[in-house]
Order: sequence, then C-alpha cells, then structure tokens
Amino acid sequence: MISHEIDYKILGEDIQVVEVELDPNETVIAEAGAMLFMEDGIQFETKMGDGSEANQSIMGKIFQAGTRLITGESLFMTHFTNRGIGKRKVAFAAPYPGTIMPIDLSKIYGNELIVQKDGFLCAAMGTSMKIHFNQRIGSGLFGGEGFILQKLRGDGMAFVHAGGVMMERQLNNETLRVDTGCVVAFEPSISFDIQRAGSLKSMVFGGEGIFLATLRGTGKVWIQSMPISKLIDRLSPRGGNAKKESGSVLGGLGNLFEG
Repeated sequence: MISHEIDYKILGEDIQVVEVELDPNETVIAEAGAMLFMEDGIQFETKMGDGSEANQSIMGKIFQAGTRLITGESLFMTHFTNRGIGKRKVAFAAPYPGTIMPIDLSKIYGNELIVQKDGFLCAAMGTSMKIHFNQRIGSGLFGGEGFILQKLRGDGMAFVHAGGVMMERQLNNETLRVDTGCVVAFEPSISFDIQRAGSLKSMVFGGEGIFLATLRGTGKVWIQSMPISKLIDRLSPRGGNAKKESGSVLGGLGNLFEG
C-alpha cells in the first residue's frame, strides 16, 4: 500500500510535539493515547492493526494486534482522518522528555526500519508495523531492547521518539559500541549484538555496565542519550544519580572502595 503524503512540524525542545497537517481524506496512524489535539474535521477511529493491508482478514487483524501485545504496546491503534474541506491539523505529544525524529522510510534501506519496542509514535497511513525477533540470544538478554523489536515498513513518514537527545550516525562498514538501552533504531543492513565492556576490572569498576551494544555494517543508526529506563533509575530513591558506579556490577557497593 502506498503511504499517504503528510506534512508535519516538530514543536518544542525538551518535551516535543509533532503537528501533522492532513489534506482531505488523508490519514495518520498513532499509538493509543498519543493525540494532543485535533482540529474540527478530523475524525478518529480505533482499529486493530495499522491498516496497511486493506483486504486483510479478521484473523489477520487479530494476529497483527496480538503481536503488538507481545511488544508491550496497546492492542489497538488510532486512525485520524481528515473528513473536512481543506487542510486540518492533528498533533501528537511525546510520552516523556526527549526528541521526536521524523524518518522518511522511502529513503531507508529496503524501506524498513528496526525500532525499539516503545519508540514508535505515529506514521502516515500505509506504514506497516510488525514484530522483529532479535536472533542473537546475547543481545536479547543483555542488550537493553530485549528479544522483540518493531519493524516499520513503508514509503512515507514515520515518527520515532527517544529519551534525551537523539543522534543519527552513518556507518560505512564500521563498528559502533553503544551503552545498552541507548539504541533507538537501525537499518536492517546493520548487525546488532552485545559484547563485554572490556576487562574484568573495567566491567566491575568502570561504571559503564557489564555489556555494550555493538552495531556493525553499513547503514544508519539512531541512538538516544537518556532512555526512559535510565532516567527512572537515576531519579529513584536508590539514589542512582549520586553514584558513578550505578552502571557497574557492584552498584552502590562501589562506594565502599572510595576514600
């Protein structure tokens, strides 16, 4: 299915909003609860699935919706369509402080993008969302993203949310090592795995954790500076924000070795 062509504007800095402008009969799909406002003429409908397959059977829709439950997302998605005359706007808010990144899937290798399971915000109608299984058991267990990721496919605009600052990196047959949990998205041409964070001494006292995510190949990757899991940990009563060793295997016990 050819994706709808939508216009958009990113508003804000720390907690961003994406404002989508729809022509008559254009549709944008979004996660349930993401809508901030919609102008008169915009109608919304909650459906099973992303609507990318117009002739999909009811069993197919149930299966697709079920796979979303596996990734921890809502069973349903919301479709916002401009039923008025002239252009109308609908806006979607990020769920926590961070960055909204617009990605044109038509410019992505294979028109596919692998995204962390809570990274999707909204997309043009015609975008397909399926689960992507992480085949490497090590990266599934320790990589911060788990075994199950999301795969976006289409030729239109998709909007991905990340915590803190989001950075885009182009790898040219290179290797990039990233803090676990900070990988937001990557092209399918990129190999994702995990490796030990150096020597035993570095793993125990370095504060960077036991493992690092390793991205190899040629293609684009997107990383975030502050995943929501790390933000919650730093703000928790355990006082992670006061401990340099919070990412190490010793955790708070590292303070026993300080002078």
